[in-house]
Amino acid sequence: MSAATIALLGQPNSGKSTVFNALTGMRQHVGNWPGKTVEKKEGSFAHNGTTYEVADLPGSYSMSANSDEEVITRDFITSGKADVVCILADSSQLERSLFMLADYAGLDAPCFLVLNMEDVAKDQGKSIDVNVLEKKLGIPVMLFSATDTKAYDKFYETLERALKGKTRINVSELEKEYEKIEGYNDIKSSISEKALSGCTPMWLTAKYIEGDKVVSAKLNEALSKDSLSKLEAASKNSGGAIATGECKFKWIDELLTGVVNKPKTSVSLGKLDRIYTSKVWGKPAVVLTVILGLIASFIPALPIMGLGSVVDMLKNVVHDALVNAAVPDILTGLICDVVLQSMGYVIKMLGFVLGVTLVFGLLEEVGIMARISYVFDNTMGRLGLQGKSVMPFLVSFGCTMGGAAGARVIDNWGQKVLTIALAWAVPCGAAWAIIPMLSTVFFGLGAPLVIVVILLVMILHMWITAKIFGKGLVKKEDRCGMIMELPPYHKPKWGALLRYVFGRTKDTFFRVVKVVLIVCLIFWLLSYGSGETDTSILYRVGTAIEPVTKFFGLPWQLFIAFIAASVGKEGAVGVISALYAGTSYGEGFAAAMSGAARAANLNELLLANVSKPEALAFIFAITFNLPCVVALAATYQEIHSVKWTLKIALYYTVVALLLACVAYHVGLLIF
Repeated sequence: MSAATIALLGQPNSGKSTVFNALTGMRQHVGNWPGKTVEKKEGSFAHNGTTYEVADLPGSYSMSANSDEEVITRDFITSGKADVVCILADSSQLERSLFMLADYAGLDAPCFLVLNMEDVAKDQGKSIDVNVLEKKLGIPVMLFSATDTKAYDKFYETLERALKGKTRINVSELEKEYEKIEGYNDIKSSISEKALSGCTPMWLTAKYIEGDKVVSAKLNEALSKDSLSKLEAASKNSGGAIATGECKFKWIDELLTGVVNKPKTSVSLGKLDRIYTSKVWGKPAVVLTVILGLIASFIPALPIMGLGSVVDMLKNVVHDALVNAAVPDILTGLICDVVLQSMGYVIKMLGFVLGVTLVFGLLEEVGIMARISYVFDNTMGRLGLQGKSVMPFLVSFGCTMGGAAGARVIDNWGQKVLTIALAWAVPCGAAWAIIPMLSTVFFGLGAPLVIVVILLVMILHMWITAKIFGKGLVKKEDRCGMIMELPPYHKPKWGALLRYVFGRTKDTFFRVVKVVLIVCLIFWLLSYGSGETDTSILYRVGTAIEPVTKFFGLPWQLFIAFIAASVGKEGAVGVISALYAGTSYGEGFAAAMSGAARAANLNELLLANVSKPEALAFIFAITFNLPCVVALAATYQEIHSVKWTLKIALYYTVVALLLACVAYHVGLLIF
C-alpha cells in the first residue's frame, strides 16, 4: 500500500526519540530542515503491508512561535504533510506534559495521544483510566512504555484506529473556557473558517490573544483592514498569554478529573536530591558524579580499545607479509599506514565513545541527568547554554570525541553546536599526556605555572568563543533553559538502553571512519617520499612557509608536528622525534596515529633544537588546535552540518596559531 506519514510531537524528554528509534531502527536519516539550523529526523517502517514515513518533530514545550523549533513543528502540522500526529505525554507528570496537547487542540490535523512512561506512573502508585480520557478527548488514547518492545503491537493498533477514523480532538470544553476571555468571541467572529490552512478559528483566536507574531503576520495578509481593526480593538483587554494559559490548565484539570488516581503523599526531596539541589554541595556533587561516570566509562571501553590494539599488531604482520611478497612500497604503505593504522585508531577512540554513551545514557535513563541540568542551568545560561552542557565539557577532559557524543542529550540544535564548539577548547587526555612532559623538559619547576596559565586561557577561550558563535547559534529567548519539574527516579530499561548505545556506536563508527580515512589518506600522500624527509610534499611546503610560521614561533619541524597533531595529539611528540632525528615524515605520520614512536634521546633532541619561546608556542598551539580528526568526525556526526563543522575547525586552527604567536613573543621577553 502507499505510505502514510506520521509526525511525532511532544515536549523534550517525552520519549519521542525512543519511539522514533524503535519504529525506524536503522531506516532513518538526520539532517537539517531547509534554511534552518534545526535537526530534522526522518525514517520509515512497515506494518501489515503498509509503509509508514515517520517525522520526529523538534522537541518543544508548546505550539507557539517562540523558536525555530516551534515554527517548524507548527508549519509541518498545518501544512497537511502528516496523515496523523502522534502526541506523546509523560504519564507520570500529566498535569504538566498535557500542555502540548492543550496547545495543539484546534489544529485541523488527525491525531492520537500516547501516554508514555506507563511503568514510571505505576511505580508512583498512579492509575490512569484511558477509556474515560479517550471519551473526553474524542481521539484514541493509549498507555505505553516506549522502551518495551512488546508494547508496539498496541501502538500499531492505536495508530491504525486514528488513521481510519481521522480523529480530531474534541475542543468544546476548551472553547467554553476561552469564551470567558474578554473579546474572545469578537476576535473569533472576525476570522473565517478558511483564514489559514490547517488552523481553526478557535486556535487562531487563542494565538492572536497570546500575541503570536507569526499568526498575527499571517492574519494581516489574509484579513481586510476592517477585520484587523476589530481584532486589535477586541484584544486590548484580553489578558494575553496568561489568560489563555489559565484556560488550558483548567481544561487539563477537567480532563484528568476521574482519570488519574494517585496516593496522597507529601512532596519532599529525597536524600540524593537534597545534595544535588544544595547551594553548597550541589555543584561539587554533580562534578563528582560526572568524573565517576567518566572513570566508569573505561570499564566497557577497555575491551574495544584492546581490539584496536589487536588491529595495530595485525598491521605489523600484514606489513611483513606484503614486504616478503615484494608488494610495492606505496601499496604497502597505503594498506598498513592508512587503512589498518586508521582502523586501529578509530576503534580505540570508539571504545571510549561507547563507554561514555552507555554510562551517561544510564544517568539520563534513571533521572540523574535532569539533576545535572538543574544544578548548572544558571551557570551555563551565562554562556547561552543549558545545564546539560556541563557534562560534555567535563567529559572532554578525557576525550573530545566523547564530549561531542555527550552533547546529543541537548535538544536545542544551536545550543548543541555551541556546546561542542566550547568543548573543543578543553584540552583532552592526549593533550594532558604531552603538556606536562614538554613543560617539564623546558621549564623544570616552572611547569606547574605553564599548566595553570593553560587552564586560565581555556576559560577565557571558552568565554570569547561563546561570544563569537553564540549570537548566531542561540537566540535570546533560548539563552536560559527552564526546568519545570525534576522527573522521578526510575529503573533503567536495559534492553532499550543497550539497543540505543550499540545503534549509536555503530552509526558513529561508519560515519567517523569515512572522515578519518579520507583525512589520513591526504596526510599520508603529503608525507610520502622516497624515504628521506626532504622528499615529501609536506616538507617542501613546510620549509617554503617557514618564514611565516616562525613569526608564530614554529620552525618547520614544529609546524608539521602541529599539523600532524590534528590527526592525533598522541603522536605529536613522535613526529618531533622522527623529524629532529632525521628520519622520514612517513615514520612521523605513523607516530601521529599510534603515539608510540619516540626517540630514546628525545629530551636532548628537543633542548638542542628548540628554544624555550618556541617550546612555549608549540605547547599552546597543539593544546588549543583542532583536537583530532576523530573529534572532527564526531562533531559532524552530532550536528549534521558541514559548514559549521568546518567553521569550528578553521576557527580553532587560527586561534591556536594566534595563541602560539602571543606565547612565543611573551617568551622572547621572558627568556
